[in-house]
Amino acid sequence: MDDQNALRPVTSDEKSWGWFGIFNVWANDVQSLFGYSLVASLFISFGVSGWTAFAALVLSGLFVMYMVNLSGAAGEKYGIPYPVFARASMGTAGSKLPAVLRAVVAIFWYGVQVYFASTALTLLINALTGSSGGTEILGITPVGWLSFLIVWAIHIFIFWRGMGWVERFLNFAGPFVYAVMIALVVVLWIKSDGQLLSSARTIFANPEGTWGTEFTGFIAIFGTMVAYFSAVMINFSDFSRYAKDKAAMTKGNLTGLPLNMILFSALALLTTAGAAVVYGEAIINPTEIVEKADSVVLSIIAALTFLAATIGINLVANFIPAVNGIANLAPTKMSFRNAGLITSAFALVIGGLWTAVISQIGISGFVNTLGATLAPLFGILIVDYYIVKKQQLNVDDLYNMDGGAYHYGNGWHDNAVIAFVIAAVFSVATVWVPFLGQLGGYAWIIGALLGGVIYHVRCKTS
Repeated sequence: MDDQNALRPVTSDEKSWGWFGIFNVWANDVQSLFGYSLVASLFISFGVSGWTAFAALVLSGLFVMYMVNLSGAAGEKYGIPYPVFARASMGTAGSKLPAVLRAVVAIFWYGVQVYFASTALTLLINALTGSSGGTEILGITPVGWLSFLIVWAIHIFIFWRGMGWVERFLNFAGPFVYAVMIALVVVLWIKSDGQLLSSARTIFANPEGTWGTEFTGFIAIFGTMVAYFSAVMINFSDFSRYAKDKAAMTKGNLTGLPLNMILFSALALLTTAGAAVVYGEAIINPTEIVEKADSVVLSIIAALTFLAATIGINLVANFIPAVNGIANLAPTKMSFRNAGLITSAFALVIGGLWTAVISQIGISGFVNTLGATLAPLFGILIVDYYIVKKQQLNVDDLYNMDGGAYHYGNGWHDNAVIAFVIAAVFSVATVWVPFLGQLGGYAWIIGALLGGVIYHVRCKTS
């Protein structure tokens, strides 16, 4: 990509991602250390049977697949990134609002994933040196802080090489994570003296559960996973624009989401159940399980694999949206690399604060709040493109910052801004306001529907 114009439409030569490239975007997204910790925590937190949790995870994968096919269509058709696509509904200046919000969320995830990737490197260093890491400082050992800074620097090195290098890195990292997770299951099977499956069956059965608790837990897990993918759903055009064609995008999404959710969720359940038998506690971070397995060879292989997988998805799912959002603040002046350095600087602070501050509000609450904030933007985007614009955009006007069809008089589309504010306030309230708590599992769906409906009504009456 041209460093001086991160937001321009990609050329036909740059549309090189086949279905396997899209598949690996999802493989790495699901396989990241944070993704594993989230899935494992969902099996534990809601008091439902494993079958209920598993069904909710798979259904959420199918739902997200359908949503990204909708949101990614314009990117694949016109070769445009999300901040430019957002100009059609929000206005040439108004698009800065959703682009910045998406960038903020991406920077948060970027910093958090840098921290989680650094735990894999910490595991590797400790395994090779026999060190315990030293006394913790703000919840992280000195070795952990060193690992965090090294991983942060590795990200900068990779993005500096360009998108082609990122894609190759991603395709290399994704397939090997499953091999390590299967090895973990084998190790836990041996250490549990064959009790792993009986423990997993107990989790799946959950004889103490009732229809009411199972249904409530199902909705909560489904809602949390949809919220987890909400950021990627809204800006999937950032990735789909590199797809060779629509068939590559849809096939990659079909194989990438449901298949990965089924396999990864099953492995997460087995390793969590095995750890509970072997170590007597529920462990939701796979690096901690590897560390307790006390195998130097497994520690080295696992650390390198989880490190590569987490870095890969971080560069694509978090780094690219953040860079595009920041570049959209000054599209004629901000280069790809400069926006990348700004993103990395913010991520350095956020990742360092993860264990001390952000993690204290709980993974589910953190994920659901971010999802509820972004949901109305998705609804507005989809309604505008499919109902108002009839899937027809004028690319030249999208890049005309001083006039044209998407300038809406002052650069802001008032209908979209008003719809976003009203819907976002309500959807976030469903997560945190007690008397709206019954709607918490539907926060993303409520926000998206409310944003889209209000926008459509205002467009028809204005």
